[in-house]
Amino acid sequence: MLLKNIKPISYVKANAAKIIEEITETGEPVIITQNGEAKAVLVDALSYERERQNWAFMQTLYERTLAAEGEPTFTLEETREALKADRDARRMTEAAE
Repeated sequence: MLLKNIKPISYVKANAAKIIEEITETGEPVIITQNGEAKAVLVDALSYERERQNWAFMQTLYERTLAAEGEPTFTLEETREALKADRDARRMTEAAE
């Protein structure tokens, strides 16, 4: 991650629309500081969703790896189906909110 996108919260408050446009175009996150300390990261929606999917995938792989120790392993297709079911369940939950 490039550290050029560090902005104080006062700048973010005054330039929110501009910052959102920039992160949407570049996909680069903005680190938001408060009192000189990093407090939050602002990312575009697409990058955020990709990160969530990556974490879900990694979590499933980790769980499957643990389950495989001393137990039957899962096929790639079974893993894909489990990931798809998890993704679909999350989307339904999000849609209901």
